[in-house]
Amino acid sequence: MTIKTCVFDAYGTLFDVTAAAREAAEEPGNAALRDTWQALAAHWRDKQLQYTWLRAVTGEHTDFWHVTQDGLDWAMEALGLSDAALRERLLALYWELAAYPEVPDMLNTLKATGYNTAILSNGSPEMLTGAVESAGLEGLLDDVLSVEKVGVFKPNPRVYDMVTTRFISPRDEVLFVSSNGWDAAAASAYGFQTVWVNRAGLPMDRLPGTPQHVCADLTDIPALAVKL
Repeated sequence: MTIKTCVFDAYGTLFDVTAAAREAAEEPGNAALRDTWQALAAHWRDKQLQYTWLRAVTGEHTDFWHVTQDGLDWAMEALGLSDAALRERLLALYWELAAYPEVPDMLNTLKATGYNTAILSNGSPEMLTGAVESAGLEGLLDDVLSVEKVGVFKPNPRVYDMVTTRFISPRDEVLFVSSNGWDAAAASAYGFQTVWVNRAGLPMDRLPGTPQHVCADLTDIPALAVKL
């Protein structure tokens, strides 16, 4: 087996999903957020993911921007935040999330070594374009694949099919990297080589698939790809 294509989840893997709440809390006029931004970010992310799973199960698909807004609304209500201007600012910041510091060099190294590189994400095409451009990653990715093409969220197998179709590649030639343990597990069960980026040091999810590799960040992905 030789890895030819390295595919990354976007939110939480390449892009820091806590950045919007953190940056908003640092801005003038958002004092109410300074002590609660971490809780807001956690609630927001949890509900955003839960809503994708529930919609996938019930067959009531909508785009990721819709569930992102729904998740924020739930999180703000849970914390007693009812500021409409703050809501709009948080949503605006979500379109320009910061990439983790190691991301540009990691992708540069993969491209220089000759790997195909891509994003496979629940994000809508417009959201992903905004994030990639804001982080300056346009020239480091061969493609940005959105679930909107198949109309269902991860971990439906049709999402992972998009990679093998796009790159005309056997499953075992793909290295899939995600910070979501459930995503890495599903991709492993699908047949990809997988890396779980476990930034928070969490336990392994009890699911049918198990990620073959675990790392704390993305720094060592190029070296790992070469070994596989």
